[in-house]
Amino acid sequence: MKNNLVLFLFILMSSFSIAQNKLTWEQMAKVTFKEKYLETLDQLVLYPTFPTTLNQLNGKNVEITGYFLDIHPTKKTYILSKNPMASCFFCGGAGPETAMELQFSTVQKIETDAIVTITGKLFLNKDDIEHFNFILRQCKVTKTH
Repeated sequence: MKNNLVLFLFILMSSFSIAQNKLTWEQMAKVTFKEKYLETLDQLVLYPTFPTTLNQLNGKNVEITGYFLDIHPTKKTYILSKNPMASCFFCGGAGPETAMELQFSTVQKIETDAIVTITGKLFLNKDDIEHFNFILRQCKVTKTH
C-alpha cells in the first residue's frame, strides 16, 4: 500500500513538472516590427522584436487557444489564429502577431475555424521569412471547444 502511494505521488508530481505555460494572444501582440530591406526579394520585410516575456517562453512547452486553419492538410500546413479565416492576417483583418504556424507529426482532421486548444514547443522565428514569427512544434490538440 505504501509503495502504491509513493508511486501515485511520483506520477502526480511528474505531471505538474511538465505543465504547460499559458500563452495568450495579448502576449503575442506585444511583439514589435521593424521594416528591413531584403535584397533577394527587392522589398521591405517586417522583422520582429520579441519582448522579454515571450523570449522567456522560447523553446518551452506552451498552451494556446484559437481558431484552427487547415491551409493544406496533405502537406500538414496548419495555422492557429486569434481570428477566424475570414479575418486572419493574410486576409487583411489583422497582423502577423495574430497567427502561428503549427507543426504536427501527422495529418490533422479538424475543420477550419474550429476553436481548439493546442500544446507544443514554442519557437520564436526572427529571421526565416519562409515561416511564421511564431511556430509551435510537436503540436497536440488537447481540447476542441
